[in-house]
Amino acid sequence: MSDRHDTGMKVRRAVLGDAHVDRAEAARTDLDAPFQDMITEAAWGTVWASDAISRRERSMLTIALLAATGNFDEIAMHIRATANTGASPRDVAEALQHVAIYAGVPRANHALKIARDTFAEMGIEV
Repeated sequence: MSDRHDTGMKVRRAVLGDAHVDRAEAARTDLDAPFQDMITEAAWGTVWASDAISRRERSMLTIALLAATGNFDEIAMHIRATANTGASPRDVAEALQHVAIYAGVPRANHALKIARDTFAEMGIEV
């Protein structure tokens, strides 16, 4: 594997946690292995590995972008990751207010429901 892949796995584990990455790796198949390698290198080994902005800020951006584009399936995973990135529930709420104004209230409202449910599962009062 490349250095970017190694870096990506380290960052992915730091952000998402070992348990999540271990589950994802255990589910890996020949069909999705190239995809998994690509996101490990590009998303985690390049974008998330950059120190140009903080992981807290990246968390907020990622959650907002997922909500704004209607990609709700990964929001809970990124809410759980806030425990490792330092983004607070208030940070998430602020990011989703931007989504409401710039991308639509229904998307922000649905993302807030996911965030509330996920924070509750994490034992975090919001």
